[in-house]
Amino acid sequence: MADTTLTTVQTQFILHWGEMGARWGVNRTVAQVHALLYLAPRPLHAEEIAATLSVARSNVSNSLRELQGWGIVRVAHVLGDRRDHFESLKDVWQMFEIILAERKRREVDPTLEMLRGCLEQQQQHAKTDTYTTERIAAMLDFFETMTGFYGDLQNMPKGVLMGINRLRRKVKKLLVMQGGKAT
Repeated sequence: MADTTLTTVQTQFILHWGEMGARWGVNRTVAQVHALLYLAPRPLHAEEIAATLSVARSNVSNSLRELQGWGIVRVAHVLGDRRDHFESLKDVWQMFEIILAERKRREVDPTLEMLRGCLEQQQQHAKTDTYTTERIAAMLDFFETMTGFYGDLQNMPKGVLMGINRLRRKVKKLLVMQGGKAT
């Protein structure tokens, strides 16, 4: 039987990730399973995950299915063990990219559809509330602009994004040196 004891730091990370998951609209256990797999140096089987986190095996199974659906956890086979083992992506950039794409698909894309539909309905009515039409058009423009920006960023290589981040820090430092206010 594998050691299911967590260090204080591991426990703190897993509990915090679970709390953040709940704030992001993800089930706490799903987030904790992800955190455990992210920290695990080797793939873990479901019973090991359940024992380590002190949660029901069925809850672990549901969490693993959801994480696999997101594409951030995958099955890994271990020689000599017929059980499925699971591992998280370890590249935080790749993980962030996948999570962002999934959130866009699940949250932003339906919102864009709804805004376009509302705007179309507003424009088809003879007696149109121009204020509502302007508000919806402004929101749609914002979402389309941000979606375009996201598309541009998504097509950039990771090295370019890291370079942009370094440049951002330098510009911020320069602004502070010239009497600007850093936020």
